[in-house]
Amino acid sequence: MKQILRGLSEIRGYFFRDETPTWYICATPYTLLGMDEWVRGFRFVSYADCFDGRHPRVFVPPQDIDETFPYELLEDMNNDLLRRADVQAHIRRFGPGRALFMMFDDTTRALAADLDLDLILPEAHLRRMVDDKVEATRIGDRAGVPSVPNALGRAGSWSELQALAKGLGPDLVVQTPFGDSGTTTFFVSSESEFDRYAGAIVAEPEIKVMKRIRPVQAAIEGCVTRQGTIVGPLMTEVIGFDELTPFRGGWAGNEATTGAFTDAQRQAASKGTARFGDALRALGYRGYFEIDWLIDQDTDEVYLGEVNPRLSGASPLTNLAAFAHADAPLFLFHLLEYSGVEFELDVDRMNTRWRDPDNLDDWSQLILKRTEDSTVRLTGAPQSGVWRLEHDGSATFLFPQTHRRTVDGEDQAFFLRIPRVGDRVNFADDLGILVFRGRTMTEDGGLTDRANAWVNAIRRHFEGEPV
Repeated sequence: MKQILRGLSEIRGYFFRDETPTWYICATPYTLLGMDEWVRGFRFVSYADCFDGRHPRVFVPPQDIDETFPYELLEDMNNDLLRRADVQAHIRRFGPGRALFMMFDDTTRALAADLDLDLILPEAHLRRMVDDKVEATRIGDRAGVPSVPNALGRAGSWSELQALAKGLGPDLVVQTPFGDSGTTTFFVSSESEFDRYAGAIVAEPEIKVMKRIRPVQAAIEGCVTRQGTIVGPLMTEVIGFDELTPFRGGWAGNEATTGAFTDAQRQAASKGTARFGDALRALGYRGYFEIDWLIDQDTDEVYLGEVNPRLSGASPLTNLAAFAHADAPLFLFHLLEYSGVEFELDVDRMNTRWRDPDNLDDWSQLILKRTEDSTVRLTGAPQSGVWRLEHDGSATFLFPQTHRRTVDGEDQAFFLRIPRVGDRVNFADDLGILVFRGRTMTEDGGLTDRANAWVNAIRRHFEGEPV
């Protein structure tokens, strides 16, 4: 008789007993930290040694400490990890299993197959199509999920951009199809501003040009399953801030907080995410995705921003929230969809429960990048674990920890360090991720005094000499 999992209790029990080797292979393990507590066979292969060899489920192959991070694309890094003899030997010790990556291509799938690993992600060509900001706009239009008023087409000059953007106003936002929003989103109001970004804009066969609004930026994750699209909580996005990132529109963290949105905004974003997920399922897409939403401060309209067809930077907050511990992490349903096991679940009822602010606890995460335009070799770096913010503005290391579960009170935080002592750190490289209770942003869109204090205190533990 074929196994059918009925309800959350049976789903949780299934994965707690599931010993199938399940590998998350990426630069760091941060995105899915703690998942090994839900899935018995869950393990990590990472490029960066964030825990100095102390995490029992993280394997880090030896790296040349004199070498800066050599990859432009995460796909290339993942493929090189899979080609390494020491990684292959480690994976083969556990036998056939399944693998996940933040970014991958057809080569990744072939290398994983050689290791008897089933890559449990949608096909690379489908993910690339959804990742295209222009194509995602079209998918949203078909699904009844509106974007900021926009036009799609080519702009080979300033005059062509003006013609394409007719009726969108004098202040425009231009996006190219692929890339991080901080580096491929351009604010254009004049010919001189267009000329500054022309090289990137005119090279594209098609761009998205939008009316400029005053947005609150938000994020929400979903998972496409055969029972419907399961939707996580709506979070704020921390964008820009010179204290965190050198990129004006660059993502720098999230807040999962009860007071950031109205009930109407949560409803609109949650239901829009479900409709978009159902449109993805019609295309053959299965599993995890994330949507960036733009909430117009002047009209309160909720607009589709862009889509990340993968695990995202918001995943740690989604999968360690209060509702996740009460029910199950959203990522568990991705594994369930690819497990081949039949299941029954009332998705609509669960989505309604997860939209309830009473099921969300207040957490924030901040991504710290090197903002100085120089390269240094680190002579000092903070440990990964739990830290305490002192009254004098300094930070004291309390104890090693593998994720945020033992953070106790607003004067403590979990910090995941990325580069080690001896590593070279370049302009805009990631230094680490800071996770703490409570809000990061003020009502007028700035960083709170406490967030600034945490950032400054942790940064002081990074020391380096010029290279």
